[in-house]
Amino acid sequence: MGFHTFASPYDWSRIASYKRTAKAAFGGMIDLSVGSPVDPVPESVRSALANAANDPNAYGYPTTVGTADLQAAIAEWFCDSRGVDLAAINAAVVPTVGSKEAVALMASLLHFGEGDVIVQPAISYPTYEIGTQLAGARVLKVADVADVDSWRNMPGVKAVWVNSPCNPTGDMLSVEQMAGIVAAARDIGAVVLSDECYALMTWNAPATPAPCALDARVCGGTADGVLVLYSLSKQSNMAGYRTAFIAGDAALIHPMADYRKQIGQIIPGPVQAAMAAGLRDRQATRTQHDRYRERLGVLVSALRAYGYATNMPDGALYVWVRAKSGDCWKDMAALAEIGIIASPGEFYGAPEYLRFSATASDQAIADAAERLAH
Repeated sequence: MGFHTFASPYDWSRIASYKRTAKAAFGGMIDLSVGSPVDPVPESVRSALANAANDPNAYGYPTTVGTADLQAAIAEWFCDSRGVDLAAINAAVVPTVGSKEAVALMASLLHFGEGDVIVQPAISYPTYEIGTQLAGARVLKVADVADVDSWRNMPGVKAVWVNSPCNPTGDMLSVEQMAGIVAAARDIGAVVLSDECYALMTWNAPATPAPCALDARVCGGTADGVLVLYSLSKQSNMAGYRTAFIAGDAALIHPMADYRKQIGQIIPGPVQAAMAAGLRDRQATRTQHDRYRERLGVLVSALRAYGYATNMPDGALYVWVRAKSGDCWKDMAALAEIGIIASPGEFYGAPEYLRFSATASDQAIADAAERLAH
């Protein structure tokens, strides 16, 4: 496998000077940059963690693919929350130590390398590109992965990254668009890598999850050539627990799990129990969903008042706006003067945009709205 070098503008130290300015502003800094949860971990999760602290899966080495209970919880979650029967489509599951390492290691664990091409959206989560570079493969950025003609005839395409709802834009693909991507990828023998970490964070009414790449309407009733990623970081405020999983084509998942065992990429035993509890606590997930919807609504209205042209996103936890100056760094400087820190669009491939996160507290969002209104 081996790691190759990588290059990326995605470096949070680049906003350190803006944070210093923001901290000196009246009232101090309001950080709307990193999408890190601030709300409590559900009581069900904390209880499960404590109760499992002396289980065999805690004092002994934990299982790489998760306990039988965790595997059952993931299957139940897919059935109840995504309308997907994993067994019926021959899908397997492996837990991951958060979704970021799953993204970063994906190309390497699938044995992609020199001469291989991995497609991704031009505006996207930076770790897709970094993971491709680490594997020694080549990145192909396209404006819209649902425009399959932009990549299906390119030599060497081995995989296609899909992110719906999208970080940072909030855009969401339809069932038809997802099905078109899967069909085109299968035609050329490529794998669909569908990052669905914000699948339950959608803002239509009534709220319905984003389409899943393993939905029979998308995959045609078989998981062949399709892998889906999901994380509990946002739905259950478990970012620090590092709880996520990859589900899909069993022929791809099983060898991936073998590699993960050898390199020690295994979720600790008590955390596996906490993860199962988080997946089953649907009320806590709904409560968190409603918190984020309220915060996004306040933030969108405030950014409009400040002069940004924006609407409620389709999904995810961010408001994506075109910089008023046309340059994210100039807008970052102006916002820092009133104590507000956004995320520069250059991190995601669009230096003329900014991303504002709704993962701050209710009070922080309210304070930001007041500053933006003046």
